[in-house]
Amino acid sequence: TAMAAPMTDAHRRFLQVLMSHGIMEGSEARKLHRRCCEIHKVYYAHDKLDDFVSTINSHLQPLFMQIRKGLSEGDGRAHYALVNLAETEITKMASDYTENELELFRKTMDLIISSEDGFASSTDILNLADQLKTKKMKKKEAEQVLKVFVEDKWLSERNGEYTLHTRCIIEMEQYILSNYQDMARKCYICHSLAIQSQVCDSCGIRMHLPCVRKCFRAQTDPRCPHCNDCWSCDIP
Repeated sequence: TAMAAPMTDAHRRFLQVLMSHGIMEGSEARKLHRRCCEIHKVYYAHDKLDDFVSTINSHLQPLFMQIRKGLSEGDGRAHYALVNLAETEITKMASDYTENELELFRKTMDLIISSEDGFASSTDILNLADQLKTKKMKKKEAEQVLKVFVEDKWLSERNGEYTLHTRCIIEMEQYILSNYQDMARKCYICHSLAIQSQVCDSCGIRMHLPCVRKCFRAQTDPRCPHCNDCWSCDIP
């Protein structure tokens, strides 16, 4: 195999900043790419971010780490996240959280993945807190733990409804697809895991909201791309 392109100080700086953030929106990553190249006087091409990242990835390979690109389910924007491939993500979380916090996270994930639209209400989640097998949690305590999951970018919250953060989906896609085989669905359009999504009433296919928007952009009478029945959900 060809030797990987060498890592420069620009690559190292990019990696350090990404490590401190855990995840970055595409436009931020593009700005960072440019800044790193300028600071270290390394050749910069605005359309070469993915090549720049793959150079870093070839050097991360022996460390079982990888920068992965994924899309936000809310608005379809690209994000870059640093992923640890050596451990399954739940084991990685195990070093940061107690057993009952992890159990609460798993149960929250169950609710989100089995829901129709990819959200779980705080009420439903907090009701699980006193049913934990490891060690029951008081509501106040559980609220605090949920806050931490949001700060650590495992969950995101909107008006008391929780869903999986983009970082969590990028990191855990494989884990979720293999551990939730009967429930986890892929988006009919982009074929990646679909949590926040709409479902066809007739045939049951799922589509991400940005994919729904793209798919029906020019249609006055939106029909399911799979079964051709009327699309019953409101187009976002």
